[in-house]
Order: sequence, then structure tokens, then C-alpha cells
Amino acid sequence: MMHLFDLTGLTAVVTGARRGIGLGYATALAEAGADIIAVSAGQEPSGSAVERAVTALGRRCTCLRADLSRPEEVARAVEEIRGVARVDILFNNAGTISRRPAVDYSDEEFARVLRVNLGAGFTLARELGGDMLERGWGKIVFTASLLSYQGGVLVPAYTASKHGVAGLTQALANEWAGRGVNVNAIVPGYIATDNTQALRDDPVRSASILERIPAGRWGEPSDLGGAAVFLASHASDYVNGIALPVDGGWLGR
Repeated sequence: MMHLFDLTGLTAVVTGARRGIGLGYATALAEAGADIIAVSAGQEPSGSAVERAVTALGRRCTCLRADLSRPEEVARAVEEIRGVARVDILFNNAGTISRRPAVDYSDEEFARVLRVNLGAGFTLARELGGDMLERGWGKIVFTASLLSYQGGVLVPAYTASKHGVAGLTQALANEWAGRGVNVNAIVPGYIATDNTQALRDDPVRSASILERIPAGRWGEPSDLGGAAVFLASHASDYVNGIALPVDGGWLGR
């Protein structure tokens, strides 16, 4: 049974891999045997946390820098990725968030969040997923959000983008499930990362969040590793278009 989860010989692209959830994904995939291509806006060419984690597990790690808010850099990243290796697995994880009242959002700020969280993921899925379709096998995993289902507070662009990610996951799965490419999403709960630092630093908000999580704690990036390996492996070959919550029970409340 364990061979179903074995990623040996496969190459996975993980965007937003420099830290947080992306670093957790990359580490888990490497532990299962995959080589990693790590893509982030601030990605160091060498010596990064993700490179250290992956190489310590005996896997190759290639680090690429790309600002995914800029379409021309997304296109360049696609070509650089293709020059490194055949991509078997794509984790569209890179994201950004901007907290402010809707009346204070500029059009450009709103559009920038959507370009990073949704547009870049679509482009990478279209290009690298197209290569997978030609070979008849591949795995694409998006990072959705609890705000794929809820409105949130002071995050209109982020919420809109994550609703879009949930829908895009289903749309691509409908097209590609019969052609050997699985498209799914992971829905992280409240995970202790830089993006949630402001919430964790607010004693009132943090307490109210913890009260609703049946598991009674904030999640860690490593909590997402099992779901990541499952959706990247042959174990999920008949799983299509799902958004898998890893949330400590939040959505069940």
C-alpha cells in the first residue's frame, strides 16, 4: 500500500515555497521522494530554508525567483521550469493578502491580489498542465482557503481570489479528469504563518478563532504534509475536483 504514496523519480513545482505552507508542502513531497522546483518572489538562489530542507532529505532542489504578480515573470518562470525538468506535480500555493476596508482598496491593489492568488495559478496550470495532458498523467494542487467559503473581514480581494481558486479547481478537474490529470485543492485552516501573524498577535481575534477550532490549536505547516502527499501521489488517482480541508475541524462547526 505504501507504494501508492511514493513520489520517487517525480518532480514537483511548489510556488510560494520559501516559507510557511509552501515550505511545508515542499518538505513533505521531498520526504515522499520528489525532487522540488521552488518558486517564490523572494526566493534565494541558494542557501534557502527550502533548499536545506529538501537536500537534507536526499532530493534535488532548484530555486527560482519570480514575482507572480507580473505576467511576464510568470511566463519566464514557465520556461525556466521546463528547462530544469519534466514536471509531474504542480502545487499552486503562492499567495498574498492585503487587509483594509473595501472602500480603501484601489483597483490596482485588488487586481494585484487576484493576479498572484488566481491568475498566476491559472497560467501555470494551463502551461504545465498542458504538458501533463500530453503525457497522460499529472497532479495539480491549488491552495484554497477557509475564505473560499466565507467572506472574511477586511480582505475582499483575498476572499474573491480564493473563491475563484475553488471554482477553478473544479473547472479544470471537469476538463482534465478523463485525461489522466488530477486537479484538486487543499483548504488550510488557521495555520501559524506570516500571513496570520496579525491575527495571532490580536488577543481578541486569536481567542475567538481558537474557541471555534475543535482541535484547540493553530495548525502548523507540517500538518498539511499528509494531504499534500496524498493529492500528489497515485493514492489519489480517482480523486478529482475536491477541496480537502485541513482545518482542525473549523468547517465542521
